[in-house]
Amino acid sequence: MPNLKEFIEETQQLGTLRLIVTSQAAVLEVRTRIENLFYAELPKGKYANMHAEGFEFHLNMDEIATVKFETGEAKRGNFTTYAIRFVDRAENNALSAFLQWGKPGEYEPGQVEAWQALRDKYGEVWQPSPIAE
Repeated sequence: MPNLKEFIEETQQLGTLRLIVTSQAAVLEVRTRIENLFYAELPKGKYANMHAEGFEFHLNMDEIATVKFETGEAKRGNFTTYAIRFVDRAENNALSAFLQWGKPGEYEPGQVEAWQALRDKYGEVWQPSPIAE
């Protein structure tokens, strides 16, 4: 069974994403592609990392218990949204990755198909295998 590191590697094919991290006091959103990943094992856990123009990204993969694929309706506009939720052990969305559109509802060529292929491979709700030492 695949682990989260392998899954994150596969998300590179999704094109431009909107990564969203929400806390009780703030929401941070960034448009980016998942690329140039590197990994580090720290006392707190195994991290997937990415440095991009204007931001750095660090995800403690050991804290992610479930990955969920979700579709929804856009808050503005009448089109379908496609999200991947990385859910922690407390069942909170630790990270959301939405396919990013240009004009409302216009996704990059092949983007929706790549998301659907990942959902078909992993299922709508997936629990990753532990990452080996």
